[in-house]
Amino acid sequence: MPTTPNHNAQRPALRVALAGIGVVGGGVIRLLETNRDLITRRAGRPVEIVALSARDRNKDRGIDLSGYRWVDDMAELAEMDDVDVVVEVIGGSEGPALSLARRTLATGKALVTANKAMIAHHGVDLARIAEEKDTPLKYEAAVAGGVPVIKAIREGASANEITRVYGILNGTCNYILTLMEREGAGFDDALAAAQAKGYAEADPTFDVEGIDTAHKLAILASLCFGTKLDIASVATNGIRHLIADDIREAEALGHRVRLLGMADRDASGALYQRVQPCLVPADHPLAYVPGALNAVVAEGNFVGRLFFEGAGAGEGPTASAIVADIIDIARDEYGPAFAMPVNALDQAPIADAGARVGKHYVRLVVQDRIGVLAEIATAMRDAGVSIESFIQRGNGSDQGVVIVLVTHEGPASHIEQALDALNRSDFTMAPTILMPILDL
Repeated sequence: MPTTPNHNAQRPALRVALAGIGVVGGGVIRLLETNRDLITRRAGRPVEIVALSARDRNKDRGIDLSGYRWVDDMAELAEMDDVDVVVEVIGGSEGPALSLARRTLATGKALVTANKAMIAHHGVDLARIAEEKDTPLKYEAAVAGGVPVIKAIREGASANEITRVYGILNGTCNYILTLMEREGAGFDDALAAAQAKGYAEADPTFDVEGIDTAHKLAILASLCFGTKLDIASVATNGIRHLIADDIREAEALGHRVRLLGMADRDASGALYQRVQPCLVPADHPLAYVPGALNAVVAEGNFVGRLFFEGAGAGEGPTASAIVADIIDIARDEYGPAFAMPVNALDQAPIADAGARVGKHYVRLVVQDRIGVLAEIATAMRDAGVSIESFIQRGNGSDQGVVIVLVTHEGPASHIEQALDALNRSDFTMAPTILMPILDL
């Protein structure tokens, strides 16, 4: 006679090893301790941290670690018989994090990571190992922090053909742009404020140059379009050279400046991936995403437009995403890391970004001398760029004159050709800014 499963019977604890005890690692410990009973009920079994490892055992982290076993060599976590899941929050695309990830999966243990750089560069290889060993590879925290966008796309929208994905994927840049917008601050002052708040590192290059956003965009593109990760083909421009005038002129045009990651596949199947500051219509939801928040938009052929917004970094949100992955593993809920088996992912050709047609915002800072405007007009004419509007601001001081052009619709390659010529001239005094004016 068949028996009815006893769903009230408690399964053995899921045993977790944690590599890295910085802000995020400490948050994982606090979350598991604070919500222990709730997590046990939702996971259907207890979740226990059985081992910890980090570079400095004696560092004061503001949390009592005396009840946990310490392992000096984090590589040993992958070999321990009493560990089911290794959580990696070390960071870095190579080195100890990658070695630990590979070894963890190779030994048949589950891996949970917040490491967007490692996933962007090595995610397909790691997913292949995970599939061979039939073990989970989970990385919800790698994109948009506590916003469950990976799970939503990978599972909730899995029946849809995603036609486009785009969004604000870096909270540091969004915080800087928000200050420039609300307070009229220059880039340097806004960056200093972001650093004082802890949103930006002492070396903010990865954030302000768009590299962090590129990592996240590559992951989203692979999930949405069923393509192999291709971080090398993400065209990337950051916000370092924006000035307060750019923010004001965008507002005058009915737009706001946002650093966006954007990806889609064209009719031929070629993959377009781009990170750059853009002019977003003031009535679009992305224009209302303030401060250090992240937001992602995915457009499906049946579900329509999906919009996700929330905290993209920090102890609590990132720990929340990590522990959510752990709960899925405790429930035995996992599938292919990129929504389909690795051998089903295709290697999409790279789309020609220069063929994209649209209106563009162009800003130059030039010397106030005779002939400059004629040279700008000539460069635009020779490249086949039609100008819709022209604004000149400044009084001829040592800081130069700000010239803002809005083009008619045309191929991006034509505008870039014109700017190449202008940037070689001797009258430009600052890097030229080119931003697409989006129609979302």
